Amino acid sequence: MSGSGSSSVQAARKVLGDRLGELRRDARLTGQQLARACGWHPSKASRIENARTLPSVDDIRAWCAATGAEDQASDLVESLHAVEGMFIEWRRMERTGLRRAQESVLPLFERTRRFRSYSSWLVPGVIQTRAYTTEVLRAVQRRRVPIDDVDGAVQVRMDRQRILHERGRTFAFLVEESVLRNGMGGPGVMAAQLDRLLEVGNLPQVSLGVVPMRADRPCMPVEGFWIYDAAQVNVELVSGYLTLTRSGEVAVYAARFSELASAAVYGAAARRLISAARNTLG
Repeated sequence: MSGSGSSSVQAARKVLGDRLGELRRDARLTGQQLARACGWHPSKASRIENARTLPSVDDIRAWCAATGAEDQASDLVESLHAVEGMFIEWRRMERTGLRRAQESVLPLFERTRRFRSYSSWLVPGVIQTRAYTTEVLRAVQRRRVPIDDVDGAVQVRMDRQRILHERGRTFAFLVEESVLRNGMGGPGVMAAQLDRLLEVGNLPQVSLGVVPMRADRPCMPVEGFWIYDAAQVNVELVSGYLTLTRSGEVAVYAARFSELASAAVYGAAARRLISAARNTLG
């Protein structure tokens, strides 16, 4: 997990540990006394409070019972589930295939009105061609998914692209110039994808920016991410899928998006970069 991802998850675990520590101190118990009351190893309470061990649901209920705070157990269990859901390893998310993973984000897309996407690796899925999507998902399947349901997963992603044309939604896409030249799928697939970008850039509900490669770049590229309204950020890391919903963390990614947006070019300048990449393919 990247530094930003791991630090976010660790911070959330620490917040949960701090809340449990407050309950213990309010009950005037030491960590060892609480562990003894719960039937645990003497060091377990300390490991939980210091975010070295993530408690289970049963651990939280036992903690609340030992400290006389049963009324707070449900809220703490919800916090635990939020922490557990922040980071999902790809092997867990894709254990039943790629189609199910693609379907899992449909509710999020349905309820979002303002989309902001930054990509340093690939063209964002909502504006991919079918051939490009097939190459991307096939590469993912070969690398880490034993179930081959690529055709179904591609169709789900293609169907999801209808939101691009639904009224009341806006889209801001930022891509690194290197994305235009990474050769995904070979010259034919890449050429069609670049043509698609030229089309998408003309849609009134779409802002398409390209961050050019240059020696005096004002900000560094980062891992790709999506911002859904002002409610949620998703980051695709090498090891898994990170979900952030805390307002402060969403604001950090929004600020980074604005910074990258200020370094991008748009309109005719963006089309020139796309066309230049397209021309190298013949």
